Amino acid sequence: MTAAPDVQTQARRLAGYADASRLRQEHDRDWVLDRIPGAPATLFDLGSGIGQLLDTALDRFPSLTRAVGLERSPHRIAEAEERLARHGARVELRPTDLTRPAPLPYRADVVTMTSVLHWLYPVEERILSWVAEHLAPRGRFLLTTYHPDRDEHGFGGEDDIVRAALGELGLRPGTVPGLFRAGGVVPIGTRTRTTDDLGHLLARHFTVAAVDERDAVVTADSAERYTHFHAATFGDYYGRLVEPARRPDFYRAVGEVAARRQEQRGHISSMPVRLWQLAPAD
Repeated sequence: MTAAPDVQTQARRLAGYADASRLRQEHDRDWVLDRIPGAPATLFDLGSGIGQLLDTALDRFPSLTRAVGLERSPHRIAEAEERLARHGARVELRPTDLTRPAPLPYRADVVTMTSVLHWLYPVEERILSWVAEHLAPRGRFLLTTYHPDRDEHGFGGEDDIVRAALGELGLRPGTVPGLFRAGGVVPIGTRTRTTDDLGHLLARHFTVAAVDERDAVVTADSAERYTHFHAATFGDYYGRLVEPARRPDFYRAVGEVAARRQEQRGHISSMPVRLWQLAPAD
């Protein structure tokens, strides 16, 4: 119980992402960068977080003279500034709410967005329209999206772990969907949309040049490690489902549920992740 307040602070600040990303999102980084064609001069990373993708891209592509990160969290921007300082004037970090992105005075050869689009539900079309307007004529938009199986309530992926954790706190499973609705928490399984729905949405703005898919498998060596992964990745999104006094128990239960899954299944979660290679519309 002594570590619980620190986890709550981490969740509020979305802190500790450098370590947490090794469980899932870090695997997307090279997968995406390997598909950047040629020698790009300008790259935008949407939802740039703590700057890990930008850092790797700047090292890999000396041709990059402008790498722009758009991120809402001031805590993550501050960490990114430290990480990217060595790149000097090649980097520009812009505080941005991606549901209301402001126009930029230049276009990008490459736009990347990894594991972010579901957080923009249900107004994803705003950022897709923005990207279409800011993509150079021969540019590429590289987008990763996760697609967990969902149940009749739209629950999938982390929702299932949270539902089990709430059960550990004494909530009956049948009451959890109502709790989500009352708390204004849209299940991640709903936010991620289906590949068909997303394909239709993307086709309004882009030409799909190629699609790759693989399984994203999450494992963790301890309940505590997964608790910190959850806090760094999802913040207090789910924590607000319980009253403040019970949040330490909630975060602990998330880790314990994940640890049991790890022991029983050999992994905590597995879901398809899709990498869309998108070009300007014909």
